Amino acid sequence: MTTTAKRRERGQPWVYVVLAGGLVVLVGPFVWMLLGSVKPDAEIRRTPPTWLPEAPTLDNYRHLFTELDFPAFFLNSVLVAGAVTVGNLVFCSMLGYALAKLEFPGRRVVFALVLGMLMVPGMVTFVPLFILVSRLGLVDSYAGLILPWLASPFGVFLMRQFITGLPDDLIQAARVDGAGELRIFARVVLPLCGPALATLGILTFLSSWNNFLWPLVVAQSEDRYTLPVALALYAIGENNTRYGLLMAGSVAVIVPVLLVFVALQRHFVQGIATTGLK
Repeated sequence: MTTTAKRRERGQPWVYVVLAGGLVVLVGPFVWMLLGSVKPDAEIRRTPPTWLPEAPTLDNYRHLFTELDFPAFFLNSVLVAGAVTVGNLVFCSMLGYALAKLEFPGRRVVFALVLGMLMVPGMVTFVPLFILVSRLGLVDSYAGLILPWLASPFGVFLMRQFITGLPDDLIQAARVDGAGELRIFARVVLPLCGPALATLGILTFLSSWNNFLWPLVVAQSEDRYTLPVALALYAIGENNTRYGLLMAGSVAVIVPVLLVFVALQRHFVQGIATTGLK
């Protein structure tokens, strides 16, 4: 065995120790949240805290489904997150295809603008965006919750980088056969973009599902509340925070995201690994 191999073998236990420590740091808060969701508030506030619940109870989940109009808020979240995700998949892939495979004046300028928007913090455009939505009369409407987020600079960049790596010969062959650009995009490009679309879909759905500040400002009636907003408003009072209800609601918010990720994780990993490679 060579000296390098011996050093690598001796270093492997430390790698596992570091990875195990990182796993504990990552998973620990989620386990604490899950265990806290079945604790009464008195036990959650106890000092020193208890790790395992002494008297497990499902009262927090019962209050979640009885005190809140959970189905309505859940459907609002599904509608908003689903529409935003579909919009990003369609519009970001279309613009990504145009920037990657089409020649038109100003293409480099448009791509430079996309890269520039990636560097602008969201809070910088938050107030101007709300003023625009307000002037259009879209406050307290599903359109106001959805339309501003139907495309994102990150999504355009991701799709452009992936589509750039697709063979030009396939597109040229389709053009020779008389196919138009829209048909080429739908029949040739999109079927090859499964990993990138899955990656963009998961990231967009996760961001929209967990979005709190924008729905809090735009949705001004309970009929438009998404699940994170409703949970925060009902669980956090002026003088008392119901931590058990908050943790039970957090579990309910996270479960759909985990299901989406588990269903698409293979495509997600493949998309992350191959985006930008030629």
